[in-house]
Amino acid sequence: MGNNDGDSGLAKMSVLVTGGGSGIGLGIATALAAAGGHITICGRNEEKLSAAAAGIEADNPSGTVVTVVADVTAEDDVVRAVAKASERTGRLDGVVACAGGNETVGPVTQLDVDAWRRTVDLNVTGTMLTIKHSARALVDAGGGSIVTISSIASSNTHRWFGAYGPSKAGVDHLTRLAADELGASNVRVNCIRPGLTRTDLVALITDGGPVLDDYMANTPIARVGEVTDIAALAKFLLGPESSWITGQVINVDGGQMLRRGPDFRSMFEPMFGADALRGVVAP
Repeated sequence: MGNNDGDSGLAKMSVLVTGGGSGIGLGIATALAAAGGHITICGRNEEKLSAAAAGIEADNPSGTVVTVVADVTAEDDVVRAVAKASERTGRLDGVVACAGGNETVGPVTQLDVDAWRRTVDLNVTGTMLTIKHSARALVDAGGGSIVTISSIASSNTHRWFGAYGPSKAGVDHLTRLAADELGASNVRVNCIRPGLTRTDLVALITDGGPVLDDYMANTPIARVGEVTDIAALAKFLLGPESSWITGQVINVDGGQMLRRGPDFRSMFEPMFGADALRGVVAP
């Protein structure tokens, strides 16, 4: 990514990216480093973080990357991550709350409660803790930008996808709530809802098959998203060009939100059976 007016506004900014060791988080961290930012990536896997940081720095000498092992569901870890991100310049300018995931799939009548709770804890509580502690630093610095990462599973139902969509809907509302509260301190909070985006996590879908075909049939711009598509909007929302934008939840999905969510029947019917997908529980 070459330098342009948007990039120059991000140069030397200190930004924390949670979940920055892989997937969309890594793509965003890479883009911010290319723009000359001072990036801190955090996640639970030290080896993955170190490899990610080495890759980013090798390709983007104008930016800096540091890592901190942190679980966003553990409040003390989040406090540490925010402090680490503020060390390089003495302040924090932006945050991308990207850490998330899903531990439960299947019919709603058969969901595992413990897996549901872990998913909600990671996606909703983890985002809340990230906002809670990063917002304190941003307020102290006179303002800044927080970008949360949701999912098209929030705006369009994804049948048999467990806690993921409901928990991401929580992220959407939390974003708007935080934006409403923090605007008085010049802290902006916006949310990105990615559609099907090419990462290792969804390779089973993007490699091809009936689920991918259904995604494409319901996507006006019928292609798989790339992490660069998400990173481009994150850069804009973190930078000075979006200084009067807050409380927005923006789909980056090729227009799929205009139609419907994917049909996972071909994937889940062999696992659970046709009757289970309509709520039948065997005696």
